[in-house]
Amino acid sequence: MSKTIEKKTMSKQFKQIEQGIKTYDLRLADWDCQPGDILVLVEIDERTKQPTGRKLRRKVGHVGKTKGFGAWPDEDIDRYGFQVISLLVE
Repeated sequence: MSKTIEKKTMSKQFKQIEQGIKTYDLRLADWDCQPGDILVLVEIDERTKQPTGRKLRRKVGHVGKTKGFGAWPDEDIDRYGFQVISLLVE
């Protein structure tokens, strides 16, 4: 059963999501999120750190998690980090 989850999003990222430029979200995995859930993004002003009153709703597609993934040695992760790549249809 899907659920609705509200999360804060800084204005710059909010605008990119709103415009369709940013089609992913990178979050600390300290909460449960499943495909089909609805993510309500609450715009936060970078200067005041307060909500602007604007919200976006997006349906969650794929959820990839890195904990326990084990694809790369820890020293490579520490050196290079991760990059999240959005894949769009041509």
